[in-house]
Amino acid sequence: MVRQECINCKATYGIDDIVYFCKKCGDILEIKFDINELTENIDIYDWKTKPISVWRYRPFMPIHESAKLITLGEGGTGLHHSEHLGTELCINNLYIKNEGENPTGSFKDRGMTVGVTKAIELGARHVICASTGNTSASLAAYAARAGIRCTVLIPSGKIAYGKLSQAMIHGAKVLQVKGNFDEALEFVFKLGEKHKEIYLLNSINPFRIEGQKSLGYEICDQLNYETPDAIVIPVGNAGNISAVWKGLTEFYQLGLIKKLPKMIGIQAQGSAPIAHAIKTGNDKIIPVENPETIATAIRIGAPVSWKKAINAIQESHGTAETVTDEEILDAQKTLARIEGIFVEPASASSIAGLKKLIKKGIVLENEKIVCITTGHGLKDPDTAIKQSEKPIEVDANIEAIETTLDLRKAILAR
Repeated sequence: MVRQECINCKATYGIDDIVYFCKKCGDILEIKFDINELTENIDIYDWKTKPISVWRYRPFMPIHESAKLITLGEGGTGLHHSEHLGTELCINNLYIKNEGENPTGSFKDRGMTVGVTKAIELGARHVICASTGNTSASLAAYAARAGIRCTVLIPSGKIAYGKLSQAMIHGAKVLQVKGNFDEALEFVFKLGEKHKEIYLLNSINPFRIEGQKSLGYEICDQLNYETPDAIVIPVGNAGNISAVWKGLTEFYQLGLIKKLPKMIGIQAQGSAPIAHAIKTGNDKIIPVENPETIATAIRIGAPVSWKKAINAIQESHGTAETVTDEEILDAQKTLARIEGIFVEPASASSIAGLKKLIKKGIVLENEKIVCITTGHGLKDPDTAIKQSEKPIEVDANIEAIETTLDLRKAILAR
C-alpha cells in the first residue's frame, strides 16, 4: 500500500493526508511503495511504450488513476554524450543530463507536475513556496496551468531576473522577504500550518520528490538500463539528490537495473553544510547562517532535506565536494564553449566538482559518469554577460568588419 512515512520514527500517513512533518517526531516524510504491489502495477501498465517523460512513469507515482494531470510536457531531457569535454577532462564516458530543457528551464518542473496534480486532487486552490528562483518559476507556471492561485516568497538580496520574471509573468504573487531563504521557508511553513486552504509545495512536500525521482528513471532508460558508475549533482536544498537516489533504488528493487551508482553531491564553498558533514564524517549538518555564492539556486545554508541527502550519499558509497565561485564560472564557460550547453552557475557546479574529483583520483578515466545540470543559462543572463567578451562596435562597411576579424591581413597576403 502506498503511504507517507516518516524518515525517522517510521510513523505512516495516507497519501491523501495533508501533512508536511511527522506529527509524532517532527521529521520529514517520504512516499513508500509496496514493491510487490508496484510490480503488479507496472506489469499491467505498458509504461515502456510511452514517450519518455515524467508521466511515462505514472504507475510509479502516488497519484490516483482518476486524477487530471497538470502537465506542460516535462521530462524527456537530453542525455548528451559529451566527448569534447570528456577529452579535455581525460574521462572516456561522460554524459550531461541537461535539465534546462524542461518547460520552465529547470529540473523543478518534474516535481511540480506531480505536486500540483496532487494539490488539485486534494482540492487545493492556493499553492505557496519559498524560493531562490527556479521553484517559484516552476510553481507559478504549473499553478497557471491548473488555474489556481500562487504565492511565492523570495529572499532579499540578488535574485536572478531570468527566474523572477517567470514567476511574475505567470501571475504569481511575489513577496520579497527581508531575510535569507531559510527565513522565507520558515514563514511558508507557518502559513501552511495556519491556513489550511494553502498547499505547500517546497521540496519538503514528498509528492514533489516523487516527480523528481523520474530523473533517475530516465538516466537508466537512456543508457539502456546500464547504470553509470557515478552521478554528479548540484546540491542546495538537497531534495534532488535524494529524489534521484530514490528512483534508482526503486528500479533496482524491481530488478530493472543490476547495480546502483555512487551519488556525488556538489555544493558551493560558501554554502556547503552537507559537503562539510560528509567530509568530516558527521551524520548531522551545521547550518551556514549567511550562505553566499554566485550560484543562487544552491545558496541555502540550512537545507531541509539534508538527512535524505546524507543517506543517499552514504548508502551509495558516494561523496561530496565543494567548489569556489571562480571554479563554477570557469566550468559554466567551458561547458558552453566546448559542448554548446548553456547552464546557470548552480548547474555548472557539477562540472566544476567533476574536475576536482578527477584531479583527486576519486573519479577514474574509464568510469561512466553522468553530470546533472539543473537549469538553463538564461535563468541568470547577467552572470554570463559579465564574464563574456563585449560586442565590438564597427562601422557599417565590409572593410571595417574584415579588419576587425583579421580578414584584411589574409586579403593583403594573397
